[in-house]
Amino acid sequence: MNTLLTSLPKSTPLPRYATRLLGAALAATAYVVCIPWDLRNRAETPGGIDETSPVSALGVTFLALSLLALAAYFGIRDRLAWTLLVVAAPPAALLYASLSSHPTQDANAWPVTWAFCTLVIGAGTLVSATVARRFRREDG
Repeated sequence: MNTLLTSLPKSTPLPRYATRLLGAALAATAYVVCIPWDLRNRAETPGGIDETSPVSALGVTFLALSLLALAAYFGIRDRLAWTLLVVAAPPAALLYASLSSHPTQDANAWPVTWAFCTLVIGAGTLVSATVARRFRREDG
């Protein structure tokens, strides 16, 4: 249990980078599970003018909680810059790939949407990691 909370910068390179890769994989997996790949709005019925999005409030909530928990864990164990790269970068990259795959006429505002969502994910990661750092034990 103690090895799960040791400082990553002080550990040997193999466990350090393996832990970071696992964290990035968990962040990406949380995004893939919670947010559908095709984010375009769809008409509720064929020929209808009311659109609906495949993104659900439950999915966004679970994604936020998962990323906050990962950010808190890596905030305790690692530097803030690495926490941001491990936790926030994979969902931001996947969101970018998803939004940029839409035809231009379908997603004119996607760069603004991506920038806003990336800012929210990054800010949440940094706040969670900063708060969690206050609770870490100093080995010394």
